[in-house]
Amino acid sequence: MSLAPASEDNLSLLQDVERKTPVPSRLEMCIQCGSCGGSCPSAADMEHTPRAIFALLRAGMDEIVLRSNTPWICVSCYQCMVRCPQEIPITDIMYALKNIAIQRGAAHKEEADFSATFTEMVESYGRSFELGLATRYYLKHRPLRLPGMAPLGLGMLTRRRMELKPTRIQDTEGLRNILQTAREMETAQ
Repeated sequence: MSLAPASEDNLSLLQDVERKTPVPSRLEMCIQCGSCGGSCPSAADMEHTPRAIFALLRAGMDEIVLRSNTPWICVSCYQCMVRCPQEIPITDIMYALKNIAIQRGAAHKEEADFSATFTEMVESYGRSFELGLATRYYLKHRPLRLPGMAPLGLGMLTRRRMELKPTRIQDTEGLRNILQTAREMETAQ
């Protein structure tokens, strides 16, 4: 199955990533040291570590990269960026890959839904609402696993690690304006 072309210019995925990463991607600087994957708390769940993704990108294996769960599993903790000896903006590249996968129709359905729900909650409340996010995700994609998550959720609630109701930041309208401006800037690229 082939994916939709990148654009009218028919950019390769590597070119598209470089164009959509907000700072220079520096992908050509990757020395394949493995610091990114070794420091990533989510690497065990990734089909390919970031360094493997970069090697695949440079080899022109666009479809494998776009079908990979790696960008969707990235938790944006920035551990990889802190430890990268070449100062590659790995988290920014993962965001670019997610956006490109959505545009080209190659996004993982579950992860894209999770990402959209997270974004919706941040736009509504100014922050994540973990209970709502997890509940919506499990009801939609893994309903049979939801009862098994109840003890964890209850433990988090009783230890005040999670709220029962969402809380809003003070200026959600200001945040929405910032996010709208960011979307417009991204579209203009």
